[in-house]
Amino acid sequence: MMTTFETSFLSVLREGLAWLGWSLPESALEAMARYARMVWEWNERLNLTAIVEPEAMAARHFVDSLTALQAFREPAWPPAPAEWPPCRLADVGTGAGFPGLVLKLAWPALELTLIESTVKKARFLEAAVHRLGLEGITILARRAEEVGQDPAHRERYDGTIARAVAELPVLLEYLLPLVRIGGIAVAMKGAEVEEEIAAAHRAMDLLGGRLRNRCDLAWPPYLSPRTLLVFEKIAPTPAKYPRRPGIPEKRPLR
Repeated sequence: MMTTFETSFLSVLREGLAWLGWSLPESALEAMARYARMVWEWNERLNLTAIVEPEAMAARHFVDSLTALQAFREPAWPPAPAEWPPCRLADVGTGAGFPGLVLKLAWPALELTLIESTVKKARFLEAAVHRLGLEGITILARRAEEVGQDPAHRERYDGTIARAVAELPVLLEYLLPLVRIGGIAVAMKGAEVEEEIAAAHRAMDLLGGRLRNRCDLAWPPYLSPRTLLVFEKIAPTPAKYPRRPGIPEKRPLR
């Protein structure tokens, strides 16, 4: 039986999906409601999020995460992500699993790696994956800079993504080393991105990427504007990048 939390959550989630035009099966929506309630249950001891009301969580974490589907959809693909083909995706700095775990629930064929350096949050992700019965997910309690130098992960992904992690020159040093040539790195940003894009040209050149697309998204009335910046990997990332943990943030590639 649905709790009051889950009922309130689902009402806003369905409204947001209708606005965005995505079609998800009821089983995926119910799984998202269970996941949201688990975030709420664990939040008091782990401080996973400052957003705890079910309606706000649905809007600002789940609907927001689902907007990232727009960056990956090919023209011939249907508006039902459950029918999309496999894709190997890494979510860098995922925290409580946003957006990666939400995208996995919508797009089951994803082969997902969740990268979260805070061990307690990584343990939460393991518990959530187990409770939801999900497969095809790897959880790494490591720094993105370390993963980017690991041959098992370096330039192995079709796509990488990050939401509210770092300014763009720093973020690209986390994301692009993980992407195969021809793959994409997606940065989920707010509406004002011109200055960040201008500051990131040197990072793009050094790391083997270029800005392929900018998606300024239409939004439900209760959410702030969102821009998806999609970078294509066009050349190998030099071996010295990413630099040692902490260096990209201290000395961004400007």
